[in-house]
Amino acid sequence: MTTPEEGPAASRTESRAERPVESPAESPAAPDGAPDTPDGGAGRPAGAPLSGEQRAAAVAALAKAIGAINANDIVAPPRPPREVDLATPEEPSEESAESAESTEQSEPEPESAPVGESAPVERPVRRPAVPAGRLDVPLDDAQRRAALAAVGEVLAAGGAPAELAGAALAEFGEGAAEQVRADPWAVLALPGVRPEHADGFAKTLLGPAAQPGDPRRAQALVAWLLEQAALRGHSAQELGEVAGALRAQRVPDPEAALQAVLEDGRVMPFQEELPMPPGSHDEDEEPPVRTMLALERLALAEESLGEGLVRLLSTFEDGPGPDAWEEAAAAAPRSAQELVRAVSASGLVLHTGGEAARAEPAALLHAAAGLGLRVWAAVWAGQGRDALAALLPAGSPAAGRIGTVPELLSGADVPRALDGTLELDVLVVLDAPLLDVETAATLLEALADGARLVLSGDPGGLWSAGPGRFFADLLAARACPAVASRTPDFGPIGELVSGVGVGELPPVDAPDKEVVILTAQDGGEAVHRAVQLLTDSIPRALSVPPEQTVLLTPGHGGPAGTRALNAAAKARLNPGPGRFGGFDPGDRVVHSPALGVNLPGRVLDGDASGLHVELADGGRITLSPAQAGKLRHGWAVTAHQAVGRRWPAVVVVLPPEAAGQLTRQWVYSAFGRAERHLSVVHAAGPALAQAVAERPAPERTTRLRSVLTAQ
Repeated sequence: MTTPEEGPAASRTESRAERPVESPAESPAAPDGAPDTPDGGAGRPAGAPLSGEQRAAAVAALAKAIGAINANDIVAPPRPPREVDLATPEEPSEESAESAESTEQSEPEPESAPVGESAPVERPVRRPAVPAGRLDVPLDDAQRRAALAAVGEVLAAGGAPAELAGAALAEFGEGAAEQVRADPWAVLALPGVRPEHADGFAKTLLGPAAQPGDPRRAQALVAWLLEQAALRGHSAQELGEVAGALRAQRVPDPEAALQAVLEDGRVMPFQEELPMPPGSHDEDEEPPVRTMLALERLALAEESLGEGLVRLLSTFEDGPGPDAWEEAAAAAPRSAQELVRAVSASGLVLHTGGEAARAEPAALLHAAAGLGLRVWAAVWAGQGRDALAALLPAGSPAAGRIGTVPELLSGADVPRALDGTLELDVLVVLDAPLLDVETAATLLEALADGARLVLSGDPGGLWSAGPGRFFADLLAARACPAVASRTPDFGPIGELVSGVGVGELPPVDAPDKEVVILTAQDGGEAVHRAVQLLTDSIPRALSVPPEQTVLLTPGHGGPAGTRALNAAAKARLNPGPGRFGGFDPGDRVVHSPALGVNLPGRVLDGDASGLHVELADGGRITLSPAQAGKLRHGWAVTAHQAVGRRWPAVVVVLPPEAAGQLTRQWVYSAFGRAERHLSVVHAAGPALAQAVAERPAPERTTRLRSVLTAQ
């Protein structure tokens, strides 16, 4: 492999690189004047640490108490039908749109959970309890101003930034001032607030009464810890991990605190059976169990997913009949015949494969539409919609029946029944690994009984930005037919990506410079080489213009993060004073309206109404000043921001500081974004080969497999 301008790539060597271990919680310094005192029920001197045996016994006792709770029987109250909607925060954080697996630590804002679709009353309802003091009645302007002033006064009294007033009002409603005054640690639910901030706020408001063992503090900490875990992709946490994290936050008796939290109902406990240890043959022996804690919204989402998946399997209808399906399968391309036959026989089918395998769901879509079925396909991004449409045969009856997941959930151009469910016989969802558990549950709730659901995706790519690993858990559970594509990704890029998928970095023959590797000594040199490729080498040698090339890097910060790369790219391609909040007409940007949703575009201009942006799919939006303040330049993005899209040319930048964060999953996804050309600016040394060989993907703790087992 050679570079268009630079000559042969340097050889890669392998060595072991330690993977950073994520601590369950940081241990902040105690607020001044807040002594470490137990809550009085521990029966030991203040500050006396528990031994390892005592801790294990305390956690075991709490787990035993939780075992008496039949947590898997979730009874949901009925609700009236309503339109499904993909809720979008009015001003979401750019940082929250990035997966927590990124190299840069951020302070994301809470994600708005999608609102569930109307359903029969026996279906679980994923609706968290309304916080105390919050009203679901819209406030008029005068009420809002009064409520903002009141909560702002309380925040100021505790030394908190006034900017949090709006977030507090959104979180707690009209009674925000009273709630924050009564429970100062409630501010942990606000974006960017950490335990040390909440402790200082509580100490200022309460004085000596602000103690580490205050039950209100434990309540807020448990919810915060589980929310932080959700940002890392976990939909649940083991009891012992949460207890240990509380201990790190100086909660005197974590087990007693957890018991009180569970009685409050904001967190749901579950017990799961684990596989019997090897060599165990005693039928009377009780299997080992683990106790899990989950936020109510995530617990109900996974329960709803389990119920919805079983419902599709149990209400399956033959439809056109086996003869008609077999005729459609025989007429389909050979690579898609197995998928068509699987869908003819089951209400739920999984399909796995790389980029070339996307032709198989397209053939299924064409075949189902030809049978007269009401079909629809949903992809993650607008570019994927156009690419899938291009795979349909000319004049296909399925033309025009492709949209994005947000479009599907918002109801655009998709027929609905009176109860709000989608009037579809077959729904094909591509990019299924990108579905978090809440979005997936909303999708399942929107399907009527008897519908067929096909979930297709590449299991080697990045998972969802939100919590869970829906597609991977469903594959592992083997609860339905799964069709693995035999269609390989062709060419040098396909060969390289396939090798990465099995843990190897194979040398590939790239006579037409489809793949090149450049080495760099540090982040500064990596930026220089990447921008040179973007602006000069690739356009000159391969005739791919800069607007069809993207720079990919693991994180936003650092010497070679997206900020540094975008600043260098702007200086070369579109220099200007940034007169519209740091942006100029012609700037490439990426807009992130919700967690995991990233929309590339170009700045048109700005005026008093906001910043006008033309999106890559042809749409136009106007961003308010607050929204524009969270916009990012888009010459360089992270791999998480790039999922669901591909570019003619991709330059992957691997700086030294990202070495410990690289995984096989990340490299696979980043390399796979390239259609015609891939350049790798490699400054991570042996860590690249180490990551591909030994770090498949970050762990995620979920409950979906056990939920499906219990169904």
